[in-house]
Amino acid sequence: MTVKEQQAAAGGSDDGAEIDCSVEVITSSSLLSEGDNQNGTTAASSNGHLNGGADSGMVKAVEESAAAGENGTHAANGNGTSTVIDSRFGGLAGHVEQSIASSIGVEKHKAAFYTSPFAVTAKELGTLSDERTRQALIQVLERGQQSASSSKDDGNGDIEGPSMAKSLRAQLRDLINNMKITEENSRALVEHSEEEQAADKNADLAATLLTTALLKSSPEHGIDAREVEHRRSAFGTNAMSEQKLSSFLELCVEAVQDFVLIMLIVLGIITILLETLSLKDDEKCGTCWVEGAAILCSVCIVVFVTAGIDYAKQFAFIRLTHHLNGTNTKAVIRDSKQVSVTDDDIVVGDILSVNSHNLASIPADCVLLGPAADLHMDESTLTGESKAIRKKPGDIILSGTQATQGSGRMVVIAVGVNSVAGKIKARVYATSTDDDENNADELASDDIKSPLAVKLDLIAKQIGIVGSVAAALAFGASCIIGLAIERDPVRDIVDYMVTAITVLAVAVPEGLPLAVTLALAFSSNKMQAEQNLVKHLDACETMGSATTICTDKTGTLTANKMTVRAMYAGDENYVVDDPKVSAGNYVVGRGASDALIKLICHAVAVDTMNESVLYYSDKVDKVTGKKELESSAGNPTEVALLSFSHDMGYDFEEIRNTTRGRSAAGKLGEHLHEGKLFQFTSARKMMSYAVPLEDESGTSIIGYRIYCKGAQEIVLGRCSKYVVGSAAAASKSSADEGVDCTDLSDEQRQQFNDIAQQYSRRGMRCLALAYRDVKGDFDLDAMSESITNSDGTAAFEAETDLIAISLVGIEDPLRAEVPGAIAKCYTAGIDVRMVTGDNPNTAVSIAYQAGIIRDNHFLPGTTEKVADNLKENVLMVGTAFRAAVYTEDGEGNKQFSQEAFDRIWPYLRVLARSSPDDKLTLAHGLNQSALFEDAATCESLLAEHEIKIFPDRQVVAMTGDGTNDAPALKRANIGFAMGVAGTQIAKDAADIILLDDNFASIVTAAKWGRNIYASIQKFLQFQLTVNIAAVITALTGAFSYQTSPLAAIQLLWVNLLMDSLASLALASEPPIDALLLRPPINRTKYIITHRMWVNMFGQALYQVVVVLTMLFAGPDLLDIRPGHEVEEDGDNSQHYSLIFNTFVWMTLFNEVNCRNLNGELNIFKGLVNNPIFCTIWIVTAGLQVIIVEFGSVAFHVSDGLPGRFWLISILFGLGSLPVQQVINVLYKLVEREE
Repeated sequence: MTVKEQQAAAGGSDDGAEIDCSVEVITSSSLLSEGDNQNGTTAASSNGHLNGGADSGMVKAVEESAAAGENGTHAANGNGTSTVIDSRFGGLAGHVEQSIASSIGVEKHKAAFYTSPFAVTAKELGTLSDERTRQALIQVLERGQQSASSSKDDGNGDIEGPSMAKSLRAQLRDLINNMKITEENSRALVEHSEEEQAADKNADLAATLLTTALLKSSPEHGIDAREVEHRRSAFGTNAMSEQKLSSFLELCVEAVQDFVLIMLIVLGIITILLETLSLKDDEKCGTCWVEGAAILCSVCIVVFVTAGIDYAKQFAFIRLTHHLNGTNTKAVIRDSKQVSVTDDDIVVGDILSVNSHNLASIPADCVLLGPAADLHMDESTLTGESKAIRKKPGDIILSGTQATQGSGRMVVIAVGVNSVAGKIKARVYATSTDDDENNADELASDDIKSPLAVKLDLIAKQIGIVGSVAAALAFGASCIIGLAIERDPVRDIVDYMVTAITVLAVAVPEGLPLAVTLALAFSSNKMQAEQNLVKHLDACETMGSATTICTDKTGTLTANKMTVRAMYAGDENYVVDDPKVSAGNYVVGRGASDALIKLICHAVAVDTMNESVLYYSDKVDKVTGKKELESSAGNPTEVALLSFSHDMGYDFEEIRNTTRGRSAAGKLGEHLHEGKLFQFTSARKMMSYAVPLEDESGTSIIGYRIYCKGAQEIVLGRCSKYVVGSAAAASKSSADEGVDCTDLSDEQRQQFNDIAQQYSRRGMRCLALAYRDVKGDFDLDAMSESITNSDGTAAFEAETDLIAISLVGIEDPLRAEVPGAIAKCYTAGIDVRMVTGDNPNTAVSIAYQAGIIRDNHFLPGTTEKVADNLKENVLMVGTAFRAAVYTEDGEGNKQFSQEAFDRIWPYLRVLARSSPDDKLTLAHGLNQSALFEDAATCESLLAEHEIKIFPDRQVVAMTGDGTNDAPALKRANIGFAMGVAGTQIAKDAADIILLDDNFASIVTAAKWGRNIYASIQKFLQFQLTVNIAAVITALTGAFSYQTSPLAAIQLLWVNLLMDSLASLALASEPPIDALLLRPPINRTKYIITHRMWVNMFGQALYQVVVVLTMLFAGPDLLDIRPGHEVEEDGDNSQHYSLIFNTFVWMTLFNEVNCRNLNGELNIFKGLVNNPIFCTIWIVTAGLQVIIVEFGSVAFHVSDGLPGRFWLISILFGLGSLPVQQVINVLYKLVEREE
């Protein structure tokens, strides 16, 4: 039984009529007979004619529209564009919609209308968005019908009359039955068959019924503006609740969790208590609390700076988001008028007008209404599928997708958290619905600290332990010597404890937290200037440890702009492999004939839509002399052809404006009607444009030239000749001197097909260009008796017997800078994997050009770089990948298998036809892999496949631009979102936003990340040198005099303020390319290298020798009173002030040494190129002078130092420079012997 027979049996048609006609009859005649006919409203009777109160002119107009065609007829209007005539439902679409609207009794003046309940719920409409099938649409209609049927109020209180409601329910029931039958036989439907057309019309009518009957809206008039709030309360708002911002207090609490800061807080409190509670009876505190308070103030500085930076970044991002939201407006129909509203103000039931030019983005889930003007949607942000999807009335249009071609009207069915994009956003923001509260995401990210944070925590704890041991040793030694040997009073034990705390204060690197914060903040600001907007500071340094980058293809590796990259014409194959060279320039440079180029450019300029345009800047290229392209609009494929024509030296506007029958400008505009557009359709798979050919006088038409472009298999199948392109004139076209047209033999046809397959295997989209000249009396509307379109309908006679001009290969080309950037990644030990929704051949083509796939990844003996020639697991498609890494348990639940994943990922370079969930799986599997622990497997991979496994856990960077990429961006160690093409949800989930969507910027981030790590190492080398020397000095003082020669406030100046300035100075060192010549830093590798220990102990030894010499021999050598004697009298000693000053100057000059970590001989290299370092060094030196000369009370120093002591201090400080050279030489000698 056929579909139509089943429909008739189900009662879905009258007297064997087709389903679309029967539904039309029920819709228009039966409903109107009960209400509208009596008022003279136009209606359709069962035989399809009009009756009622319409005048004869109206009847005639509708009948003419019905005769115009079944699927909507395209006609060329005055400017050459196509106009869509709504011929749905036999041309009575408007009356169908009007009658449905009247049947539900929409009386706008009744207040009850604005608060009456809807027949469907937000949850049910959300399910329709999720499933996106006609079966789901049927279920929504059924639920709406059931809701209407179960209503207890049979019209007494409703706006609908009971008879009208009954008729409407009957109509819904019949439509549902017919759609069910069609869906049951959907697999048997043949493309473009009558059955498929009937199914499409059912879906079209279902969309109209959903709009009018269930959502109480109108495709023509929209909703009433007074309904907005009611709809918002019933279905929710489209304004997503913003991600909750952390308060300043919360950020402060988060910042104070640092282990070092906790130690400093405890130390500060204990210091204050001991100093204030241990006063003798006749003593006054005075400034005894200063040292403890200074320690606590240092903590506050670190906390406030850290929290302040994060707080400011939050609001900077929010300001950017609000600015973007305010500019996101859409056109909707309300009160029969098209108005502009922001995305946030859209509600369910709104009729959204969309086109591919300036209203392309979709803000909510919708159902497409008829008629649609060849609407194609880019759903890659949600599905990863880069190919535009053609939409029919009744199809679901998802929020976050883009219209790339055509236009259409659609009804909004789900907004906010009920939409597909909204649910993902809620997941990103960690908000859950009742249905998923208890469902844990297996692949969810844990709160894992960055590699550097882990290492700093470790070293801080180790330093804390060492400091505590040193403090205990100092306290014990002081007690034994002071109490047992020198018989000091017991109350002096408090002084011993203060000395011990001073030792601890010296050991703890107070400046380290602030140093890290300043280094990250400085680097993040610099990174923004290089197209990396850092949202989380720790992402800066995490990127420096990245071992794997999983990158998108479109827009990141490629330019996200369809471009001609190959052409076959005149028996020559022009294929461009260099991404820096345009195909147009390449063709011209290879010597293609001028006549051939002219013919191609005319075919392109004429046979493209008016909507496809290029915009030029005022600048002129100095090399080519052509106007520079600024931007473009329209169909991406046609824009690629126009750009190709431009590169070959032709202006498409000039050709259009000077071609009779194509030009709408000037006098030629009077002849526009002489041209004929054969609009592209999916059945014909080609587009043509006929323009008149003039006689020599230009007064009369002697014929027509028909330019064609389309799918190569269709166009070539209709060609009988092809253009050779020779300058010879054996069989010249009458209008193109220099072009030789020859019969298309079977051998040459095969050559065309082979080239087309070659382009296809390289992932290019292949189009054919052709033309034909006909005489003036040729009937352009004539249909061929022998040649048919793909749907079986007759082809236009004008599109047969063509002359093939060329094949054109179009692809999204690789960015010119990408191969170099990926080469840098491999040199730096960073693996790059491409994850794309595109087809395997396209993915392999781009990956090979980029350097992700190399020659050794292909099977031996193969020459063609296509997917079929790759070794096993180098490329996988999403379905195969999921099947390989997921296993099913006994209950049929899928479980991720790390073991299976570890067998695949070392080989994997490209994941094609992937879904966003595949990205999440890849990020999770890489991050959790412990394959590096299997030494045998690692050795085997290296020996047999030249695959080197990084000897530690993977640090994964992931790029993403789509809404569905957000979970993977959160799961990866570093998530990169696209700043230009990325959705707001992806940006919210990311750690870093690429402002230029360029892969090369990721490499820049890696370089800055490594530079941050190096800067922290430099600071640690500097800080710990100070700490080692100061601890030894303090301990020596404790053993000798039960007091330290360096006061706690002096050490605080050295450790905190001066070291914080040093951290900023060292962080300002710009990154160098040499950072990318070494492998990533292991997660478990200790942050202090062997060479750093040598530098630190070498410099600390020098400083300790100088300080101890001054401490014990200084009074005799310099003829000054010993410091401990002066301190016992309650004065500040010149002896200890000299030691303090000398110690600081040695530290200052060692700061210059610490700019280098690997023993470079020229320690001044690049110094003058870093003005920040020089400025901070000079400022620090100036502050030291002020402290020594004028800070006697506050900093526990004498009232200034004489000139000779200043000279001694600076000379010993300068001694740090040659000491470092000695250390370097000795280290190299020892290293050479080993």
